[in-house]
Amino acid sequence: MFGILSPVPLLSGPPVHPLVNIAVSAARSAGNFIMRNLERADTLQIEHKGRNDFVTQVDRGAESEIIKLIHKAYPQHAILGEEGGKIGDNEVVWIIDPLDGTTNFLHRLPHFAVSIGVQIKGVLMHGVIYAPCTQDLYVASRGAGATLNNRRIRVSTCRELDHALVGTGVPIKPEKLPAYLPTLGAVAEATAGIRRAGAASLDLAYVASGKLDAYWEMNLKPWDMAAGLVLVQEAGGIVGELYGEGDPMNSGNVLVATPKIHGPFVDLLNTVRPRFEAAQVDAAS
Repeated sequence: MFGILSPVPLLSGPPVHPLVNIAVSAARSAGNFIMRNLERADTLQIEHKGRNDFVTQVDRGAESEIIKLIHKAYPQHAILGEEGGKIGDNEVVWIIDPLDGTTNFLHRLPHFAVSIGVQIKGVLMHGVIYAPCTQDLYVASRGAGATLNNRRIRVSTCRELDHALVGTGVPIKPEKLPAYLPTLGAVAEATAGIRRAGAASLDLAYVASGKLDAYWEMNLKPWDMAAGLVLVQEAGGIVGELYGEGDPMNSGNVLVATPKIHGPFVDLLNTVRPRFEAAQVDAAS
C-alpha cells in the first residue's frame, strides 16, 4: 500500500541545532521502521493500555529506534517516552511519541506521525514531527521559527471564528465524554467546521502550517503535544490552556489558534465552562 519513502535532505539555510539534527534523524529512522510494518498491521499483536488505547510492537520498536539514536549522541540525556516512560534524569529531556495515531496505523489509514520534543531546564525548545506516509517533516526551534520540508511556515490569517476550520480530538475514555461534549456543541455552532483526524501531533502541525485555524483537545499527555506546541508558537500561533489559564503540558487540556481568533475561542469555551467543570466533578466521584 505504501512503501518506504526516500530521504529528504536536512534543513538548508542557517545552521541547525545539533539536537534538531538528531531528532530529525531519529524521526526518520522510526518512520521507516513504521512503514516497513504497515502492510502487516492487521497481523500485529495488539495490547490494550486502556479502552480504545492500543499499543503494538511497532510502537515499541519505533521508540527503541529513537532512543538508540539519541543515546548514541547524548547518552546522559533523559527520555520521556509514551511506551517506556521516564528514563534517566537530566536537564535535557526528550519527549517522544513514537507512533502518534496507532489506531489509524492499525487500520492502514495514512494519518500518523512520529513526534519528538526537546525540553531544556523545563522549557520546550525544539520540536520535530514526521509523517512517514507523506514524508512531511515539521521542524521548529524556540526563537528560530518553524518549517515544513525546509520552507518557513506561518499560521493562517483567519480573523473570524465563524470562518475557522478547527481540529479536535474526542476523548477515548467514555467517562471523559460528558466534559467534552459541551465544548464540541459550542464550537460546532460557532465555526466553519470541525475535523477529528486522530493524531494530536499532526493537528498541531496543521495549525502551525495554516491547514487548520485552531485546535482544542482534553486529556492529552506531554508526548502528544510537546513538539507541536513549539511548532505553533514558532509559526506565530497562540498556545494556552482551554480557558486561557495555566500550562497545557501540566493540565493536558490545550487550545491553540491564530492570534485573531484565540481570544474569541477562549471566550466561547468559557460560556460552557460550568458544564465542563460539573462533568469533571461527576467523572471523578
